[in-house]
Amino acid sequence: MTKFTEVTVNALHGRDAEPFADAVAALRITVFREFPYLYDGSPDYERGYLQRYFECPDSVVVLAREGGEVVGASTGMPLDAEEAEFRAPFENAGHDTAAIYYFGESILLPRLRGRGIGHRFFDEREARARRLGRFTHCAFCAVERPADHPRRPRGYRPHDAFWTKRGYTRQPTLRTAFTWQDLDEPEPSPKPMVFWTRKL
Repeated sequence: MTKFTEVTVNALHGRDAEPFADAVAALRITVFREFPYLYDGSPDYERGYLQRYFECPDSVVVLAREGGEVVGASTGMPLDAEEAEFRAPFENAGHDTAAIYYFGESILLPRLRGRGIGHRFFDEREARARRLGRFTHCAFCAVERPADHPRRPRGYRPHDAFWTKRGYTRQPTLRTAFTWQDLDEPEPSPKPMVFWTRKL
């Protein structure tokens, strides 16, 4: 019989989330080693990446904690505050980036999945976008791996069905590429990414 422990979920904004930087950085490295990201990250890079969320007063960092341990995290911020590589596909397609709230990662330890925490991450980020009052859409992007990728686990199911049920639509014309080093790569390489959007 599986024993479920209590997990609390709280949304923090800007600098209020900064004390959890090391914990979220470590969690990102752990979870993103899994397929489909296969990401070989470093604590220094992760802290630098997270810093832009701490410096943005309109950001949200949703933390899932089990006791004192951070076991899940999810982030969001205005797309206008993101780096150019995030904004460019929308700008090139003529979208108003000032009206889009961008969701970063959603990460959760495997043993806690299937308990509704992923839905809570979306609820909190969408609520943040609505409360700010100037956003018409939310968006996020996901890596695309070939179906025959050698590291694809048997029985792997992508999150497409979950995202679709949440009201998000895959936008095949909104694409970019982010560069990182896979676990089995000798050096970093660009990875194809596709955006999903939802009207608030």
